Amino acid sequence: MAGLYLHIPFCKQACYYCDFHFSTQQANKSELVGALTREMELQKKYLGGERLQTLYFGGGTPSLLSAAEIEILFTSVHNQFETNLEEVTLEANPDDLTGEKLVELRRSGVNRLSIGIQSFDDSILTFLHRAHNRRQAQACVAAAREAGFANLSVDLIYAIPGQGNAAWQKNIVEAIQLQPEHISAYTLTIEDKTVFGKWLKAGKFEAESDDTAAAQMEILVDMLGAAGYEQYEISNFCKPGFEAHHNSSYWQQKKYLGIGPSAHSFDGTTRQVNIPNNYRYIESIQRGVVPFELEVLTRANRINEYLLTSLRTRWGCDVDYLQQAFSYDLQKESEGTLRDLVHHGLAELHPPFIFLTKKGKLLADKIALSFFVADNA
Repeated sequence: MAGLYLHIPFCKQACYYCDFHFSTQQANKSELVGALTREMELQKKYLGGERLQTLYFGGGTPSLLSAAEIEILFTSVHNQFETNLEEVTLEANPDDLTGEKLVELRRSGVNRLSIGIQSFDDSILTFLHRAHNRRQAQACVAAAREAGFANLSVDLIYAIPGQGNAAWQKNIVEAIQLQPEHISAYTLTIEDKTVFGKWLKAGKFEAESDDTAAAQMEILVDMLGAAGYEQYEISNFCKPGFEAHHNSSYWQQKKYLGIGPSAHSFDGTTRQVNIPNNYRYIESIQRGVVPFELEVLTRANRINEYLLTSLRTRWGCDVDYLQQAFSYDLQKESEGTLRDLVHHGLAELHPPFIFLTKKGKLLADKIALSFFVADNA
C-alpha cells in the first residue's frame, strides 16, 4: 500500500511563520488543477503498481478548491491508480469551512479533516497573520461534526512570543474540549524567508528560547496524556486508533508520490522534489515533462533517514530491520552511545527496539544525529 499527496499551492493570505510553497494569486487555479491531473497521468507508474491506501490534500490551503475542482482531482486519482482509499485527508482553514462546504467535502470522499487552528487566542492569531478567529475555529469543528466527519485533526503552535505557559495551557484545554480525534502541535520555527525571519534579522522580533519550547512541549504531553491522547510521534497525538495513516507512512519508510509544485516523492531508493514555482510547473507539465530534482539515496542516507524518523515514533527503532535491510549492526557500532543514553534516562532498550523516553523525545533530532552513519562507512 502507498500514499498520494496533492499539493494545492494557494492561500488567501501569507501567515507570517509559513515557508511552505504557496501563492496568494489564484488566477491560474484551474490551470493548476489541470496540471495536477496531467502529472498524475505522467507519474502513474512511479509507485510500481502499488495500491493507494491514503490520499492527502495538502498546501497551501486545499479548502480553497471548489467542489468541482476536488471532483476533477478525485476522478483523476481513480483513473490513474489502483485505489483502496482508507483515509482521505484535506487540510483546511476554519474560515473556509462553512456548512455547505463541509457537506460538499464529505460527499466528495474526504473522510478526514486537518484543521489549521494554531491558537484559540485572537491576539495570537492576529500576530501570526491568520485569517480566522477563535469563534470560527470552534464553530467549524461543530459544523464538521454535523456534516458527518468522525475523524478530525487540529493543529496548534507553541513557543510563540508573548504566549506564556498559562496561555498555552488554556489553548490546550480549549482544543481538548472540542474532542478532536487527533492533535498535531508544532514549535514555532523562524525561517529566513518568512515575515518573522525578516523581523528577527531586523531586530523587531525575538524568538522564544529552547527551554521555553521544551517546557511547553512537556505541558502539552502531560495534558494530552491525561485527556486520553497518545503521543505516537513527537508532534502528533491521537485517541486510540486514530493515528494519521498517511503521515505515518513517511515515518515508516513506505512509498508515496507527491503531485504538484514543491511536492516530494519517495520510492524506497530515491527521493524527488518538484520545482516550487507554479508558473514553471504548469508550463513544464503542459509539455509533458515533470520538473523535478532527483536524489539517489545512498546506504548511509537510508540508514540515517530511518534513524531520524523511527526514533520520533512510538514504534521505535528496530535494530533487526537495520541489520536485515542494510547489514548494519547499530548496537555494535553505537554501543557506547546507547549505554550513555540509557544511563541518562533518554532511551530504553527493548530488543530488538530502541525507544526514546519522554525526556529523550525533547532531544530526538540530536540523539538521532549521534547515531548517524558517514557515507563512506
